[in-house]
Amino acid sequence: MGATTYWKSLSPAKLNFWIQAFSLIAIFFEGYDQGVMGGVNSSPDYVTTVKIGEPDGRVTDVTKQGGIVSVYYLGAIFGCFAGGWLADRVGRINGTFCASFFAMIGGALQAATQSAAMIIVARIITGIGTGALTAIIPVYVSETSTSHGRGRFLGLVFIANYLGIAIAYWLDFGLSFVKGPNGLAGTSSVRWRFLLAFQCFPAILLALGIKLLPDSPRYYISSGQKDKALEVLTHVRGSRTPSAEIDREFKEMVAVSSQVKPANPFEFTKILFGRSDSPAPHLARRAWLCLWLQIMASYTAITAVTAYAPILLSAAGYSMIKQNGLAGGLSTVGIVGTIISAYVVDRFGRRRCLMAGALGLVVVNAVAGGLYEASRRNSDSAARIAPAAVTMLFLFNLIYASTWGTVAFLIPTEIFPSEMRAQGNGFGVTGWAIGVGTTTLANPSIFAQLQNRAYFLFAGLNLLWIIVVWLFYPETKDRSLEAINILFIPSSPLNAAAEKSWREHGDGDVLHHGPPASDLEGKYAHQQIA
Repeated sequence: MGATTYWKSLSPAKLNFWIQAFSLIAIFFEGYDQGVMGGVNSSPDYVTTVKIGEPDGRVTDVTKQGGIVSVYYLGAIFGCFAGGWLADRVGRINGTFCASFFAMIGGALQAATQSAAMIIVARIITGIGTGALTAIIPVYVSETSTSHGRGRFLGLVFIANYLGIAIAYWLDFGLSFVKGPNGLAGTSSVRWRFLLAFQCFPAILLALGIKLLPDSPRYYISSGQKDKALEVLTHVRGSRTPSAEIDREFKEMVAVSSQVKPANPFEFTKILFGRSDSPAPHLARRAWLCLWLQIMASYTAITAVTAYAPILLSAAGYSMIKQNGLAGGLSTVGIVGTIISAYVVDRFGRRRCLMAGALGLVVVNAVAGGLYEASRRNSDSAARIAPAAVTMLFLFNLIYASTWGTVAFLIPTEIFPSEMRAQGNGFGVTGWAIGVGTTTLANPSIFAQLQNRAYFLFAGLNLLWIIVVWLFYPETKDRSLEAINILFIPSSPLNAAAEKSWREHGDGDVLHHGPPASDLEGKYAHQQIA
């Protein structure tokens, strides 16, 4: 039995375990990459190597610092488009395999950095790999999971994401004790080079193991391999799933696959500007909702807390050792938040979680800004105020992870019709890359100019996000993926119009409650039934 057919020797339980495990490794890589620059930026040897500051670690060129961090996300934007294109043409497994090589090479080049130019190129390469992985892996998982298991996996995915961030900070905490040539702890080049080299480890695991897994049944069907698709589906579902249910699911996949168009950058552009040939209503609106949701999520202040935690903790008056230890704990709290999200997102709904989360972040940002402002004006009180200020950072991460951190990635997988859900997920990934990339570029300058008053700016933005969500984002809780199209029938982009359409056209099942309101949507519903 060859390596590519090894999965046939596994039991369904073991096969599903390894699908989940390698998916978590891919998302762990994304999380680690997102958090690693916090420790790298606080390493004095790195600061002098890329010429952004002084030998004591003080950064003097914050624009250059932010540019090195954010250029990674430009690579991720290209990577998510390329990843979708690759996954449709060579499969989810081969696409992931190729992406892991970009991630591996980029990580190795970052670790070997000798100049700012070198790390910029290396981070673009790494970003391409990350963008492709983030675009492909959720699609692969959704196509191999049962409908009732997708939500649970989403929680696991984001545990891996925050675990990656936390490990990046805990590694930096440990490496900050390593002494440099001058005998001072934390000044060794090993500190930041090992941090960057470690990201190669999950990439290597992916490259070595991902080919042992089968591709998704949907890909096999789209490439004309229906027998193989049925074999994989039967194996991954196992004997606990009735054969009649597997047969029904297989037939639905075949029916939906006949409508799927290969993803390409031109199709993305056509959707954004309302030029898609799909009969599904208002795809452009859905695309912009996904893009802006992730951009808003980035501008809650999460990137400041994640990528610049040691710097913010330094402003609170903590020593370098305490900065790194608290930064690790700060990211670990995100894991707790993702566990909470598994219990609240489906219970209270997407809209309530987003609005309640934004309100909580308004309060936390405002209080943190006030505390830091008091500390800045009266340095004698800094030691007393610092613990309360750091508590606000911990609360921020907990609230964000349990609301926006999950919902911002969940909605893009729900609001697109099944024949282009993979493409729709790309808009969410693109929004994530744009949002995180621009904020990581702007954060050093924002904090340099506004100092800790920047928190008041983020508090105001979170207040604005509550209004935007209330006006424009529809509720998808307890509504089938097919029936969600009803929410997008109206020409008005307001949620009030979407809810009115829902009351008029169905209670959640578009296939059993009459045709939608126009010939266009009627044609779409007919295709779904067929």
